[in-house]
Amino acid sequence: MNKHGHLADFLKIRRGQVRPEDVGLQTYGEQRRVPGLRREELAMLAGISVPYYTRLEQGQSHNASREVLDAIANALHLDEPERAHLHALARTPRRSGPASRPRAERITPATSALLAAMGSAPAIVMGRRTDVLAWNRPGHGLFAGHFDPDSPDDPGRRPNMARLVFLDAHTRALYVDWPAKARAVVGSMRLTAGQYPDDPLLAGLIGELTMRSPEFATMWADHRVRACAVDDYEMRHPLVGTLTVTQQSLKNPQGNGPTLLVATADPGSPSAAALELLAHATAPREATRPAPSRHSAQTRTI
Repeated sequence: MNKHGHLADFLKIRRGQVRPEDVGLQTYGEQRRVPGLRREELAMLAGISVPYYTRLEQGQSHNASREVLDAIANALHLDEPERAHLHALARTPRRSGPASRPRAERITPATSALLAAMGSAPAIVMGRRTDVLAWNRPGHGLFAGHFDPDSPDDPGRRPNMARLVFLDAHTRALYVDWPAKARAVVGSMRLTAGQYPDDPLLAGLIGELTMRSPEFATMWADHRVRACAVDDYEMRHPLVGTLTVTQQSLKNPQGNGPTLLVATADPGSPSAAALELLAHATAPREATRPAPSRHSAQTRTI
């Protein structure tokens, strides 16, 4: 499906999710065949003609102006990430023909230095398809301690966070409110799919998850969009017990590079103590050994 097919689906699904009473329309108790707004109602709210909106929703109009899209976004009560997603879907494709295979993603030395500087805070670096490109030791321990610590170094063995959330029993059990985490993953993937509609690897991942996870298929069909900048999650960790962490997703200003996901907890809280315990448990053995005292060193030399 091309971008305009995605645009048509997005408009149709989101129109069906807006109730007339939500936008001040009177229904006078009439029986409606379908939930949500009718096309003519949405067109009226947006101030555009019904035939034009119909062509747009059917994928037959490819040059909607920014003003028209903003009017439709206002009528649908879209938030800022959803509005940006609508504009991305409506953008005219730059070229036609088969898409080229995207280049392999990797982290820069600067990103590696930033990851190392996170210290005891669990952190992972993800590519746009949620492949784990790198992690620090606490990040590995918190999110995927059952994986080989060196697996992100091999593109063929890299964990994928979307797959883990939907298909991995260990990761699923980590989240007390798993549906909330799952919806956040799907909402973020929706944004990425709108930005990179010609990425065959992303399309393949979406297809795989749709086939293998009924929950993903249901959530994906809902067309919800979400920018996962900051979220709080209660986690049940097999090593340090239950804790609540704030997961922050940090991108570069251009928004087109890897994402740094960092987990923190309120200072002085039991959750912060649990993260410190996790950092200690995942530290290299050499770092956890106490340094020999001067007296013991002198004893060995006698």
